[in-house]
Amino acid sequence: MSQHNAIAPYRQPASGRPDIYAKNSRGSILLFILLLVLGIAFAGVNLFRDVQDAGISGVSYIPFLLLGLALLIALGFEFVNGFHDTANAVATVIYTHSLPPTFAVIWSGFFNFLGVMLSSGVVAFGIISLLPVELILQAGSGKGFAMIYALLFSAIIWNLGTWWLGLPSSSSHTLIGSIIGVGIANALIHGRSGTSGVDWDQALKVGYALLLSPLIGFIAAGLLLLLMKLFIRNRQLYRAPDGNHPPPLWIRGMLILTCTGVSFAHGSNDGQKGMGLIMLILVGSMPIAYALNRSIPPQEIPRVVVLANQTEQQLLQQFPPHARMDAPRSVLTAYVANGEVLPQVMPALGQLIGSIGDEIGHYGDLDNIPAQAVANTRNDMYLASESIKLLKSSELKLPAATQQSLTAIKKELDRATRFIPFWVKVVVAIALGLGTMVGWRRIVVTVGEKIGKSHLSYAQGASAELVAMATIGAADGFGLPVSTTHVLSSGVAGTMAANRSGLQIATLRNLACAWLLTLPVSVLLSALLYWLFSQI
Repeated sequence: MSQHNAIAPYRQPASGRPDIYAKNSRGSILLFILLLVLGIAFAGVNLFRDVQDAGISGVSYIPFLLLGLALLIALGFEFVNGFHDTANAVATVIYTHSLPPTFAVIWSGFFNFLGVMLSSGVVAFGIISLLPVELILQAGSGKGFAMIYALLFSAIIWNLGTWWLGLPSSSSHTLIGSIIGVGIANALIHGRSGTSGVDWDQALKVGYALLLSPLIGFIAAGLLLLLMKLFIRNRQLYRAPDGNHPPPLWIRGMLILTCTGVSFAHGSNDGQKGMGLIMLILVGSMPIAYALNRSIPPQEIPRVVVLANQTEQQLLQQFPPHARMDAPRSVLTAYVANGEVLPQVMPALGQLIGSIGDEIGHYGDLDNIPAQAVANTRNDMYLASESIKLLKSSELKLPAATQQSLTAIKKELDRATRFIPFWVKVVVAIALGLGTMVGWRRIVVTVGEKIGKSHLSYAQGASAELVAMATIGAADGFGLPVSTTHVLSSGVAGTMAANRSGLQIATLRNLACAWLLTLPVSVLLSALLYWLFSQI
């Protein structure tokens, strides 16, 4: 970061290369420490308040210490994600001299913060749904914590390793590989086929998004540059920056706007992954406080009860059991594990939905459910929701009215179990924003200097950033995780190819190796860690 004040005139070094290795100013260090302390304090105060509101008392301090450690590790993942991925967003504005490095990094961190705060949460639970349902239902057990720690440690280890080498690898790619590794290991430990431990339909959907997004970035950014050359005849736009001077005002504004958009989209998409992991930790550690969404108004409960009873009757009329089942949960747990639609699955689902409706109708408010029953109620809701999702992807034909009822009750079940408290968003946003302000130099140098053989022009920077912003924003809307790193670095490569500027094959080879190795390495690492932690 620069030693100058962020609003002071920016002076480039004589070579025209951005001065990205200047020492941190005392003000920026104090700001970092202040935000870090405030974030930890905010999380601690809200966690303590939620526990008090849930009526938890007389609990040993040890669970709180373990919970705090798990939360710090999860926030550490988001912190690493911040300085690993967000460096891509600022590389273009720094290397086109549109913003001084210090100000660019702080600016990007702020819009990462906003992106997290305004995110929907859909991506968070899309990632979590890749995990084996049986492990999610046991989030508070030893195996549940082994799962969480294996995910976090494997993702952090790989991210730090690639960052140290200056390779723009994908945090999304790493986390998804870690999830698949845990699922495979869990299935093998229980004597099942490794392929049965992962929701492959969801994994393929996520995999396609991660696979196609770099190709989209490369092709779309190159085409956009060619279109700009065709319609915008300003030669200055396609030349390397003139010495140490910033670009013309309108070009500078466009580059800053695209940097802002990529930072916001990155926060909105990548920040949700940390939220999902933190919610797993909170549900497993403190189910009384976090298993169910206590903000649902009590006056809405009767409507949900009627819907649950209606859905139960529709299912039982079409698929009547020979006798009332004693263990519908076991039937549905086996169903979500193997995906086989047996005759007892539909009546078991009807009975479980009906029992959920009876229970919440009896208490009249999710907040009134006794502490000892909260975790079981949440598990029943989650299991019913996952069973409905699996049924929709099967070839089983249901009447339109039944399909509508299942869709409606699933929405209510998800609303009660898939929520993110405001303070979780805040601390994840702070972790991602602070991560942006640290360790960004290595990746910035790779993107700015080592992909193409020539200096990045204004048009190339704008094309790559515009495509990255649009691609990540679209993925966020569809609830799919994509890699900011892959999209933007491939976009820069695409503009270099379209401009015939030449590509540095060694860098592209390293990027391709990191891209190809991330998935198998993270799968193997998380599987080994899960086995080790589950033994402990």
